[in-house]
Amino acid sequence: MRPTGLEVADIFRQAGPAYRQEHADALSRGQRCVMSAIERCRTAALGGHIEECDECGHQRIAYNSCRNRHCPKCQSLVRAQWLEDRQADLLPVDYFHVVFTLPKQIAAIAYQNKAVVYEILFQATAETLRTIAADPKHLGAEIGFITILHTWGQNLLHHPHLHCVVPGGGLSADGERWISCRPRFFLSVNVLSRLFRRLFLTRLRAAFAAGQLRFFNSLEPLQAPRAFARYLAPLRRAEWVVYAKPPFGGPEQVLEYLGRYTHRVAISNNRLIGLSDGKVSFRWKDYRDESRQKLMSLDASEFIRRFLLHVIPRGFQRIRHYGLLANRHRAAKLARCRQLLSAPVPAAKLTDAPLDYLDRYEILTGQSLRDCPHCGRGHMVCIETFLPGTMPRGPPRAH
Repeated sequence: MRPTGLEVADIFRQAGPAYRQEHADALSRGQRCVMSAIERCRTAALGGHIEECDECGHQRIAYNSCRNRHCPKCQSLVRAQWLEDRQADLLPVDYFHVVFTLPKQIAAIAYQNKAVVYEILFQATAETLRTIAADPKHLGAEIGFITILHTWGQNLLHHPHLHCVVPGGGLSADGERWISCRPRFFLSVNVLSRLFRRLFLTRLRAAFAAGQLRFFNSLEPLQAPRAFARYLAPLRRAEWVVYAKPPFGGPEQVLEYLGRYTHRVAISNNRLIGLSDGKVSFRWKDYRDESRQKLMSLDASEFIRRFLLHVIPRGFQRIRHYGLLANRHRAAKLARCRQLLSAPVPAAKLTDAPLDYLDRYEILTGQSLRDCPHCGRGHMVCIETFLPGTMPRGPPRAH
């Protein structure tokens, strides 16, 4: 069941011990936990079970997953389940993709204060979109949207930004009309950018005044209020990047599109090319050069350092819903939107009975883990389980 080819786990297992020793004082507990989880994922260290075909007797070992949200191997089923749950939220309108990006000066502060600054990023983004959309000069409607935090660029450097997926319209203030966006136009990115900048800096200064920010190494001088104010001064006049992509279609396309962004990690295993002579090579897309595919080679220790830049605080929610899609009022608000749009009510699920992992995997991915890979006729049945750190009583029989 383990995919072939190089994996992040292989890099951690080979270069991780030396990296831990060299950076013992700099590694956080969260980073150590992520490294350990990825190294142990789908190995005997987490235990597992043996399956046997009830037709031909073919056997295989299935090791348990780490389920860590930073692990490249543990996101596919979670992503599929999340997308399945979003089916009921779709409306028959065009959808827009808006990206809010932090300047590099703020990104530096964010890395040393992840929970605080990432929270400000969510708050400022949500207030910006809802405020401008509610203004009659722009749209004059209550909108709903999904926000997804990414902290990386293609080169794995720290690049915090929010992806927002927004239906092209919203409810009027009195809830009696659906107000659509102009064709192929959501909201002015210049207006969004200016308000986002003001709201974010206001919240950041408030966090500083409340003693919520910490500064280390080259940023340590910012602990002084005057130095912090001087650091932020140029950012009050700079252009902050807010990018609105052209609409990517209606509900038929939105789930496929969302799947590219939800539950992603800094780099997937399929981008890795090789590990030799202590260097990791991987594919990356250079957006500054017409999105050309290129090859990057990094020392294994630098690759690990960059990967660990993107470990987010434990319990921090990196996918959030706002406005019409906020959990508290979502069902009622969406029902009203469908009524005004003359849209059908989503079909109810056939059963609410709990499904085991194999059934859920087949329903969500269309691939069966029960079918025997050897004979194709029988089904794989669990015949033995083994605890973490132990091995099966005997090697599995292959045919």
